[in-house]
Amino acid sequence: MTRTVVESKTKTAIIGFDEPFCVIGERINPTGRKILNEELERGDFSRVEADAIAQTAAGANILDINSGAVFSNKMAEDPRYADNNFVEPALMQQLVECVQRVVDTPLCIDSSVPGALENGLAAAEGRPLLNSVTGEEERLELVLPLVKKYNVPVVAISNDDTGISEDPDVRFAVAKKIVERAADFGIPAHDIVVDPLVMPIGAMATAGHQVFTLVRRLRDELGVNTTCGASNISFGLPNRHGVNNAFLPMAMSAGMTSAIMNPVAIPINAKKIEEKKAEIAAAGIILPEDIDDEVFVTLFGMGSTTAKPGKEMEAIRAANLLMNQDGGGGAWIEFNKQAPKAGQEGRGRAGRTGGRRRR
Repeated sequence: MTRTVVESKTKTAIIGFDEPFCVIGERINPTGRKILNEELERGDFSRVEADAIAQTAAGANILDINSGAVFSNKMAEDPRYADNNFVEPALMQQLVECVQRVVDTPLCIDSSVPGALENGLAAAEGRPLLNSVTGEEERLELVLPLVKKYNVPVVAISNDDTGISEDPDVRFAVAKKIVERAADFGIPAHDIVVDPLVMPIGAMATAGHQVFTLVRRLRDELGVNTTCGASNISFGLPNRHGVNNAFLPMAMSAGMTSAIMNPVAIPINAKKIEEKKAEIAAAGIILPEDIDDEVFVTLFGMGSTTAKPGKEMEAIRAANLLMNQDGGGGAWIEFNKQAPKAGQEGRGRAGRTGGRRRR
């Protein structure tokens, strides 16, 4: 069975047909995150550290590190900062070193800049996953030598210089081309993780069916592991978690072995709590003045004030259990353990300290 091995200094994550689904945490990515961009430009990596810790705690097996930041203020002072080939290599090294200081989770080095990829590979301890190579000849000639040099697995994205095709047969052909070109460099199929590209179901009604069919072909005909940007399927739709929670187990059943996704339910901030309290007060509902914020958000179904595993993680854990990839259900039981309430740590049943008394 195909197994793709990704390692940190002391830990191993395996992407494989006979392995539990592998979650690749996507949060360390400045694209579309204005605050994170601004912090990185100032040299502040505290949010990166927090994201690394929270994603690992939520169950991410691998952490994706993307260096695609835009330093607008520095750009105004120094035109070199307008060039990602100048910005990303140094930033990628800093990001990798920062993350490795706070967690020992295997990494995925993610950039479109070859210099950033190489800096990330050089700084990473263990055997990271490289993200990514596409079907363009220029990209193949730039990235595949790095994959061979550092002996690492690589994400292969199913598009080429013609763009992203809506025809799944074309996307399969691009993936096959990448696997074959990789073989020319001595890179085995088990070190290639294909992203068949998930289209938004809101824009293409057949998007779900397409990706399930593609995943089966990639597994059966090419013998490769697969991944995707999981949230793409629900882009533009209401209740995206509902769609994602259905999509992930269905993709797993079709043979998908990993996904790049956010494993963390974002905490509810103080502003949203105050807005909700004002709404409740306006409706004439009287709340205790000293009600705890966590009790409040739980009571009104708002989520949590702390970073916790997201609903998608619950769906994945349940699917692992149902597909017999969680022997004895141990991971499901551990995932669903509730933390003791404050003051109840170490207490047994009925709130008594210790276990049941034996006679």
